[in-house]
Amino acid sequence: MIEIGNKAPDFCAKNQDDVEICLRDLKGKWIVLYFYPKDLTPGCTTEACEFSQSEPEFDDLDAIILGVSPDETQKHRKFIEKKELTITLLSDIDKKMCEDYEVWQLKKFMGKEYMGVVRSTFIINPEGEIAAMWTKVKVKGHVEAVKDKLKQLQN
Repeated sequence: MIEIGNKAPDFCAKNQDDVEICLRDLKGKWIVLYFYPKDLTPGCTTEACEFSQSEPEFDDLDAIILGVSPDETQKHRKFIEKKELTITLLSDIDKKMCEDYEVWQLKKFMGKEYMGVVRSTFIINPEGEIAAMWTKVKVKGHVEAVKDKLKQLQN
């Protein structure tokens, strides 16, 4: 069960440059781990652009931003190039991270049911525990809310 205070599920995933990023290598840092359905779609683009624009402020808070979707690394590269993103995107093709973080769920759209990523964000503290979480995220105002919560957690 993913709950605040629990240890964050371990992960290793390739980023947009096919470099493996693992949770164990990020110990001692604050991590903003956000899951989104698909590269180059309107909501996901807005969210990625807002996280990129705010990255210097997250850097000042000693936090790394990692976006995760089931897209392949080459699609992440296209997304980053096209939208001039500065954040790191992780590829979760086998959906293991999505399942471990409980964001791979049954969704409904226009009367159809399907499995997909429920937009969610987790703040992982330097000890590797879930410090904050948002599920079923609405993009508008979300990045600000994450930044505010991170500042609050660090005080």
